[in-house]
Amino acid sequence: MTAKIYRPAKTAMQSGTAKTQDWVLEFEPEQPRTIDPIMGYTSSGDMKSQIHMSFETRELAVAYATRNGIPFRVIEPKESKRRRMAYADNFRFDRRMPWTH
Repeated sequence: MTAKIYRPAKTAMQSGTAKTQDWVLEFEPEQPRTIDPIMGYTSSGDMKSQIHMSFETRELAVAYATRNGIPFRVIEPKESKRRRMAYADNFRFDRRMPWTH
């Protein structure tokens, strides 16, 4: 019944950072998922895999886990390196990479 505490990354389908500021506590699966032979659905008897708790800070999530005796591991987020660039920079005469069609 180990839990992982992490801050979710933004999905590829969104350009903003909505729902990426909170820290999440999730339980890791205790048993593997099984495939139903007739319908092909995947299912699991692990009810703790449905628990998904959100916290404002990492410290609150860690405090909750220690207070309730839940073993946990913290996954630190990787900050993305974004280079600021203007649209006009695509047409500069001194571009490093040539602009072609």
